Amino acid sequence: MNHWPWAEQFVPDGIYLNAASMGLPCRGTREALAAHLDAWAAGQVQPQDLDVVIARCRELYAALVGLDPDTVAIGSQASAMIAPLAAWVPDGAEVLVARGEFTSVSFPFFAQQARGVRVREVPLADLPTAVGPQTALVAVAMVQSADGAILDLPALRDACIAHGTEILLDLTQAAGWLPVDLDDVAFTVCAGYKWLLAPRGTGYLSVREDLIDAVVPSQAGWYAGEDRWSSIYGGPLRLAQSARRFDVSPAWPAWVGAEPALELLTEIGIAALHQHAVGLANQFTTGLGLGETDSAIVSLPMTESGAAALADAGIVTAGRAGKVRFSFHVHTTVDDVERAVAVLAGSAPGVG
Repeated sequence: MNHWPWAEQFVPDGIYLNAASMGLPCRGTREALAAHLDAWAAGQVQPQDLDVVIARCRELYAALVGLDPDTVAIGSQASAMIAPLAAWVPDGAEVLVARGEFTSVSFPFFAQQARGVRVREVPLADLPTAVGPQTALVAVAMVQSADGAILDLPALRDACIAHGTEILLDLTQAAGWLPVDLDDVAFTVCAGYKWLLAPRGTGYLSVREDLIDAVVPSQAGWYAGEDRWSSIYGGPLRLAQSARRFDVSPAWPAWVGAEPALELLTEIGIAALHQHAVGLANQFTTGLGLGETDSAIVSLPMTESGAAALADAGIVTAGRAGKVRFSFHVHTTVDDVERAVAVLAGSAPGVG
C-alpha cells in the first residue's frame, strides 16, 4: 500500500524503525497531553474527571485485542502486573518459559523459587511439546522481543488443555499489529508504550473470569475498590467484583495520552495494521535478498559498517541480543523501507 495516510499523524526526525522499543505519539496524543498540561497548570484538573478517560482506554484496549472489559485491569509495568500471577502459582509447581524470554515475563517466576516453584526454559518452538502434568503455567510473549518470532498459540493451547495447564500471554510486542485469538488464555499482560503508542506508564492485565477470585490482588489500593471514591480510607476490604480489583492507581497524564492513540489504532483496525506492518517488514527483507518473516519485527546480524550507515542516515533501530532490530508500524512508510534497504545495500555489505 503506497499511500498510507495514517503516517501523517507522526513527526519523526528521520526514519523511525523502533516501535518495538517505544512507539511514537500520534497527533491526537500530542494535542491531548498539551491541553492536559495547560489545564493542570491552571488548576482545572480534577482526578475524578480522569476516570472517564481510563474507562475509555480499558474499553478500547479490550476491543482491540478481543477481551471483555470486565476482565481487564489497568497497570503501569508488565513485571508489576505479572507479580500477583507469579504468587498464584502453587508451591512446587513448574512454570514453562521460552528460552531468551524478555525478563519482565520470566523474572517474577524465578523470584518464586524459594517456595519450590521451578522455572524451565525451552526454545520457543518446543513449548507445546514441553508442557507436562507438572506444568502449572506457561508464561510467554506472543511475539518475542529479541527477534520478532511469533508463538504457535494454537499448538500451545492444545497442549495446555490436554494437561490442565494455564497460559500467561505477554501481548506487549503484539497488541497493535497482530490479531490474536485469546480463547482459553488465562492471563494476558501488555505494556502500552510500544505498539499501542501511549506514554510509558500505561499497561493492561487480563484475568479470565473464572480465575478472578483465585488470584490475590496483592497490589490492591484505593483505585481497586468497587466504588473507588468511597474506598480511599479504612477497612474493610471492598474490592471491585470484576478484574478492576487488580487496578493500580493510574499515572494520569499517561492515560490522557493513551486514549487518542487507542482511538487511532481502533479506527484503522487490527487487520489493516497487520497488513501494513508485515507488508513493510517483508518488503524490507526481500529487498535485502532475505526471505519473508511475516512478523513486524526483523532482527538481523549487522556489520559495523552497516550499523554506522544506519546511524549516519538517521535511521533509528535497536540493538538486541547481538543483532540490530527493525520494527515496522503505523508510522512507517514505503519510502522509509526503501531508504533503509538502499542504505544497507550500499554499506559493503550492511547485513552480516
